[in-house]
Amino acid sequence: MSIRERLSGNEAAATAMKQINPDVVAAFPITPSTEIPQYFSTFVDNGVVDTEFVAVESEHSAMSACIGAEAAGARAMTATSANGLSLMWEMIYIASSLRLPIVLSLVNRAVSGPLNIHCDHSDAMGVRDAGWIMLFSENNQEAYDNLLMAHRIAENENVQLPLMVCQDGFITSHSIENIELEEDEEVKKFVGTYKPKHYLLNDKEPIAVGPLDLQGFLFEHKAQQAEAMKNAKDVILKVSEDFEKWTGRHYGLFEEYKLNDAEIAIVCMNSTAGTTKFVVDNLRKQGIKAGLLKLRVFRPFPSTEIAKALSHLKAVAVLDRADSLNAIGGALYSDITSSMYTENLHVPMVNYVYGIGGRDTKSTDIESVFTDLQEIVKTNKVENPYRYLGLRKEEK
Repeated sequence: MSIRERLSGNEAAATAMKQINPDVVAAFPITPSTEIPQYFSTFVDNGVVDTEFVAVESEHSAMSACIGAEAAGARAMTATSANGLSLMWEMIYIASSLRLPIVLSLVNRAVSGPLNIHCDHSDAMGVRDAGWIMLFSENNQEAYDNLLMAHRIAENENVQLPLMVCQDGFITSHSIENIELEEDEEVKKFVGTYKPKHYLLNDKEPIAVGPLDLQGFLFEHKAQQAEAMKNAKDVILKVSEDFEKWTGRHYGLFEEYKLNDAEIAIVCMNSTAGTTKFVVDNLRKQGIKAGLLKLRVFRPFPSTEIAKALSHLKAVAVLDRADSLNAIGGALYSDITSSMYTENLHVPMVNYVYGIGGRDTKSTDIESVFTDLQEIVKTNKVENPYRYLGLRKEEK
């Protein structure tokens, strides 16, 4: 039976980690994710978990320790944000290429410089092609639930890839919300125990981990990683189905909010989806057929499914909380438009880069996007597909 509680997003993540009780947690503090290992360390100190907590000297070392632990046959977790993830960058790639199902709680924050400790998705977008499964969370409940599902997904024998659960820094990480927690023993039963087939401390199978991998094999190993990422999509759906049977809470690759009969829609990730739902509800009362596609699974990218879900619309706006600095919009927009093109579908689309460095995105901002979409439908023209939302105008 679920337990009603009030927790911040960071507390929810730490609570999930406590219930999972991993073998090793290695971490280094960085705002706004600091509270996750801080809360977890108190669980260790109080004897609530028997996890080996490793307080390291940098985020690079944190991921290195997780890699060593996971390679040795232990279940490992960590948490970080922004520049911390950047410092892990080398080891992020090594973790995925060694097929180690580490789980990381990523509290999204702008990557410096200049220094900014507030939310955007530049950290996640910086490692989007590093071979990690990436789940995004609208609110504290989803951050908690995604972490409960994470190990079942990452450790599946057809996947064996690391996984990061993303939530918006301060917006959800430090905001207290009502949340449904599951019983500790029920969580442990759902997550299961980690039983790797191959690991360093298995004296019956001496192996090397991370050897030199030159022209003869690296290509094939990268192709295997890509195949594992494809496999992850079905595994995510199966684990989500089992999770729903257990808790009653439904998750898919994405959420279609009033999308079935919509004419115009926004695509976005994380906490902005909540604001967008509020605006959609208000527009519906005015007779405007607005909708939302909230992406939960960013890697593997569910291209075919998204293209099908958007195919009936008259105009779509894709919101990116990070700019790719490539003169052609953000990463989510590129993936969405590529998916539509591959499926031979054409829907007028426009991209908005928004919320950089924690810039507040208000309901009026979202309303302006839907107003722009109505104009696109009316004129059947997209004058400029690459736009900014909430950018201050230069004073004259």
